Amino acid sequence: MKRIAATLLTAVAASILLFLLFELSPRSVAIATLGPFATPEQQTLWLQAHGYMQPPQVRYCRWLGHFLIGDFGQSRAFAAPVSSVLWPRLGHSLILVACFFAITLPVALPLGIAAGLREGSAVDRIVSAIAVATSALPPFASAVLLSALLVTRLHLVPGTSIMTEGWDWRQVVLPVLVLVLSDVGYLARITRTSMAEIMATPYIRAAILKGMSPARILFRHALRNAMITPFTIIMLQVNWAIGGVVVVEAFYSFHGIGTLLLQAALRKDLPLLEAATFVLVMIAGITQMLADIGYAFLNPRIRLS
Repeated sequence: MKRIAATLLTAVAASILLFLLFELSPRSVAIATLGPFATPEQQTLWLQAHGYMQPPQVRYCRWLGHFLIGDFGQSRAFAAPVSSVLWPRLGHSLILVACFFAITLPVALPLGIAAGLREGSAVDRIVSAIAVATSALPPFASAVLLSALLVTRLHLVPGTSIMTEGWDWRQVVLPVLVLVLSDVGYLARITRTSMAEIMATPYIRAAILKGMSPARILFRHALRNAMITPFTIIMLQVNWAIGGVVVVEAFYSFHGIGTLLLQAALRKDLPLLEAATFVLVMIAGITQMLADIGYAFLNPRIRLS
């Protein structure tokens, strides 16, 4: 309940910040909507017609009330309600995130665990080298390399991921592979470091000296504690994968919420920009709340503190 209350307070603080950033100066909103050549009289008429001449606190309560009922306003760039543009784009990004985690977790976690169990071994060195190489490769560089190989040379998948004709798994192959290459090495390194630290603790050494089997030591004593840091990183990656992959989405023309934010910013579509930003803030708050709950599950001392 404390975490839920903190998340709600964070959402309120974020909504106030968004309102201050986008709508505290009504004249700039009128200029962004009507264009730079609108006369002061036209700007004043537009502000009066849309309620911007009212006090800021009144406008904030009205703006927040519309958000709570799902009324995000009208998108100027798309000439459609913001909700009709926002939710399909968010759905596409969630598909991308689901595919990304479905590949990244089964690959990165076992590699990190195997490397951490045998710190300094050949397996550790190989995994570390691969992880560093993939983490150092920028997303736009891996996008170019994968496109040249899978699209231009082998003709296996399309070069764009517009997602306008329903679900097609081939359209998400390249964006997902780029995201996996960018993140799998980082997560593997985090898991490897966490596992190596746990394996060097006194209680693990005591379990080894007692003659416990390696499998029991791993699954009963080491793995749960070693997953605390990777679990936190994984929850942070949700926010990054949903709204922070603008480069990947723009490269493949993927219609996700990242490119939607970019288009809204370039076209000065304030209602769409406000709605998309607020939705991402809510997703970030929810994922962090889930991370705190999961962290307490993995580490019982937090529940007792």
